[in-house]
Amino acid sequence: MDGHGEQLALLRSEVRAKRPKPPPGPAPERPIARILVDLPLAHLDRPFDYAVPATLHEQAVPGCRVKVRFAGRDVAGFLVERATETDHVGRLAPLRRIVSSEPVLSPEVLAVARLVADRYAGTLADVLRLAVPPRHARVEGEPGAAISPPPDLPVDGLVEPWRRYPGGAALVRRLVAGESPRAVWSALPGEDWATCLAASAAATAMAGRGALILAPDARDVTRLDHALSELLGPGRHVVLTADLGPAARYRAYLAVARGVVQIVVGTRAAAFAPVRDLGFVAVWDDGDDLYAEPRAPYPHAREVLLLRAHHEQAALLVAGHARSVEAQALVESGWAAGLTASRATVRDTAPQVHVTGETDRERERDVPGSASRMPPRVFDAVREALTLGPVLVHNPRYGYQPALACGDCRHAARCARCHGPLARGSAGAAPSCRWCGVPADPWQCPHCSGTTVRAPVVGSLRTAEEWGRSFPGTAVTTSGGDHVLDAVPGTAGIVVATPGAEPSAEGGYAAAVLLDTWLSLGRPGMRAGEEALRRWFNIASLVRPVGKGGRVVAVGEPSVPALQALVRWDPAGFATRELAERASAHLTPAARLATITAAPEVVTEVLAALQLPREAEVLGPVAVDDAHHRVVIRTTRAHGGGLAQALQHLQAGRSSRKLSPVRVQIDPADL
Repeated sequence: MDGHGEQLALLRSEVRAKRPKPPPGPAPERPIARILVDLPLAHLDRPFDYAVPATLHEQAVPGCRVKVRFAGRDVAGFLVERATETDHVGRLAPLRRIVSSEPVLSPEVLAVARLVADRYAGTLADVLRLAVPPRHARVEGEPGAAISPPPDLPVDGLVEPWRRYPGGAALVRRLVAGESPRAVWSALPGEDWATCLAASAAATAMAGRGALILAPDARDVTRLDHALSELLGPGRHVVLTADLGPAARYRAYLAVARGVVQIVVGTRAAAFAPVRDLGFVAVWDDGDDLYAEPRAPYPHAREVLLLRAHHEQAALLVAGHARSVEAQALVESGWAAGLTASRATVRDTAPQVHVTGETDRERERDVPGSASRMPPRVFDAVREALTLGPVLVHNPRYGYQPALACGDCRHAARCARCHGPLARGSAGAAPSCRWCGVPADPWQCPHCSGTTVRAPVVGSLRTAEEWGRSFPGTAVTTSGGDHVLDAVPGTAGIVVATPGAEPSAEGGYAAAVLLDTWLSLGRPGMRAGEEALRRWFNIASLVRPVGKGGRVVAVGEPSVPALQALVRWDPAGFATRELAERASAHLTPAARLATITAAPEVVTEVLAALQLPREAEVLGPVAVDDAHHRVVIRTTRAHGGGLAQALQHLQAGRSSRKLSPVRVQIDPADL
């Protein structure tokens, strides 16, 4: 071949090489893929149809992660369905690629996520971000464990932890039989609640069904983890929390999604765990604010479990030493049964509870001390209890002097630079700003020109210092802030703890002291009394029963309903009263509320465009800060769905017109 022929052949080969390959044909079966794109825009909250190429036919399974072309860019999403037909007119864009063929989004979790999005006027994409953890490719390649058969345990052993509760044994036996009872459980003081919940989960597993148990924090999750390990052995359950780390969390999630384990223990991050054949859901201490999700659409973990129990026909157990108003509403509506011990059993297991100044004789004998922060009765009770064991002192605030005021006019001491609150971190330290950290030495009051400060609120560190001087020779330990103790020995000593940081004591505390109850009750919001009583019940449950000398002394006003409920150990009675007051004020859970927060001019636009149900009532707007106003919309529970739907339509309309977003919350934890 001459040189000209060689060049011609080379050109022909280059042309053939550059010629685009014909696109692959459609998948032989169900060539349509319905994709949920990961975009939080409300007007795009629906599946979109894409074509499945033949090359991706085997990998494109429902529940897998995909990449698609959307609005000119690659977007992540979930394949939720394969179909044979589409309503789309014209040629469908093909799937770009399958990120992973692992089906991480089960149909049950997808259905519940849709219910949660509709319940809280949010988008499905936002809910799925909460439900499905990020992918970890290395973990997906790890070999999976074998699926264990259902456990075989003696039913009487599972019933035993529930013997003290009328109806408790029936609850366990119904779970073993595969039924789905619903109950609100008030745990006795000192109850080994983790063992009770573990027995319920094991009873469910014996019926071949899955169980999901939520706890508010890592300490409670650890207790449940140990209880399940002791009862069922290793490998029968997983722990699923947000702080496990990406690899460990995804490994636990895959074990559940693949059906390797059917029992999950975790925090609110586990509320959407893809448990197969879900038969039992439980939430411990449901009134804890850690269950409220701070990200849109702001669902509460208890409500997620309620939706799951209803949708998947699973048993439900709402449990705690206290009883939330929402749990009491379930009982009074008949949707769930109350599970409580007899009054005689409560009296035998609870400590003796007193409130300072509760009798006329005490007030007459010690008039000055009855108004002090630590009356003589407190010291007498602690001195006597130290001969029996440790004493827990509950202080509502952490720090040394977390708030300061002018010593002359009593106005709050503020920073001259940023107007933040002043505090003192240790004895002899100069006041400094809690916001910007700038020392305020010297400081002058802008109201009266005074130069001295006082501490209207004393923190736990200062309290520990005072108690160390009052009881010389006694070890004083603090728990709170960055130094939280899990447990303390059963020897004599004083433990000063802040809310949520109370360690357990071996054999229980001999006594507990609740300081500054007025501060806990004075929190802003409608849940101040409920939240204070919940914490006090949890503290008192760490104290020995009255038969072993256990005592609780609360420093406060004896006529306060929350303290009266603590003295009587009557969580259900207090919840009933709170629910009645909420109903009279048309507040949750007796009514359905929604808040809209935005700039003042945006709030005006929203109210003009919002199509509300006829029964809805608009309150406000009121200023939240310099840049935002808020309106509250309330309606009956029966029309709550219509309110949520109207807010979804509002968000979709604003999103489609590219207007500034507004913050919408349904049934916020507080107002």
